[in-house]
Amino acid sequence: MHLHRNALHNELHARPSMYFEAPAQVFHLAFLDENDSTQAIIRTLCDRHVALADPSQPQGEFPVGDAILKWEQHTEFLTLTLVSPGAHASAWPALPAALAEVAEAHASLLINADQVCVESEESWSGDLDAYGFHDPVGSLLDDGKAVVWSDLRLNGNGLNRMLVLNRQLDGRRLGRMVRRLLEVETYRLMASLTLPLARSLSTELRHYETELVALSDDNATAEAHDIRPLLKRITQLSARVTQTQSRTRLRFSATQAYSQLVFDRIADLHESRTGDCQQLGTFIEQRFRPTVRYCHSTDQRLTRIGQDVAHLGNLLQARVQVEMEEQNSQILQSLSTRADTQIKIQKAVEGLSIIAISYYLFSLFKLLYQGLLTLGLDWSPRMALITGIPVGTVIIGAIAYRIRNARRH
Repeated sequence: MHLHRNALHNELHARPSMYFEAPAQVFHLAFLDENDSTQAIIRTLCDRHVALADPSQPQGEFPVGDAILKWEQHTEFLTLTLVSPGAHASAWPALPAALAEVAEAHASLLINADQVCVESEESWSGDLDAYGFHDPVGSLLDDGKAVVWSDLRLNGNGLNRMLVLNRQLDGRRLGRMVRRLLEVETYRLMASLTLPLARSLSTELRHYETELVALSDDNATAEAHDIRPLLKRITQLSARVTQTQSRTRLRFSATQAYSQLVFDRIADLHESRTGDCQQLGTFIEQRFRPTVRYCHSTDQRLTRIGQDVAHLGNLLQARVQVEMEEQNSQILQSLSTRADTQIKIQKAVEGLSIIAISYYLFSLFKLLYQGLLTLGLDWSPRMALITGIPVGTVIIGAIAYRIRNARRH
């Protein structure tokens, strides 16, 4: 059996929904994970409430009085969901102490806080105005088996409030439906984390584009002596763009992933219109899509700048390569001319060498002939000439052959 088979198979059951009946109050907090802060939150909660749950697990739950508190560890954030069953004196009770302490201690990491009031047909007063919504939006869920309303505004405690009226959903389906509503808000805010980054990049990208235009113009008119400083400027711009891409790639990719989850969860709600209210999912999509598109367009803009800078660098490199090839061709031609000149000089030197050798050889023959006459040899000049010319010719021919053979090798 594969080493990871059990773990991979059990991923199907890694994040079960919390099941409960209406009426109930559901509180949901999401904290960003920075410097392993989420592990500290989980361990603190387990220690404080004497929980038997294992804080090292990615998810777990334990009782807090009459309520159930569940944590889920995600890649970039931690969610705490507390379900308090039964009717409450107020439609919007205060945040339970177990969550209020964590929210206060880690306020800088709190990215989402939702409160869902789940009513049954019996506990529902029938008056939406009694819940204090300002210009609410709402939808029928799952073919009318439940209804949700919200104004998607933060109250004085920083909570986003939603009212769910359960009509025909059992505890399991109700838990899954509330989970989808909470995930829509959490994933929406996680996706929107990139928006401040995208806005801050606007000025930086404008500078990149301005510099890229200037480099393109300079490249079109650059002379040979301008290529080196121009290439240096292009390389510096490419390094800055690459650095920006490396710094922002994770957040832009996360926005794409989270936004897709938001749209998927909205589709899973199976919404339909209720009364004169705008549908909750439609309202969120209409106002959330521009954020996603802006972040995506910023990412694409940065990618295009990087591609254009790389293309400009390639053009300049091609130009440098062509000029180098022309210089190499000129050098080879110069070397060829020099070689031809050297060959001609060598041939001239060879001819002069043969002449000099012939001169010295016949001078040597003359001295030899005079020496023989001194010794008393009776040899006429005519016989000496007839004998010396063939011998000299053979010697000179042998020397010329050796010179040509050495040159050939």
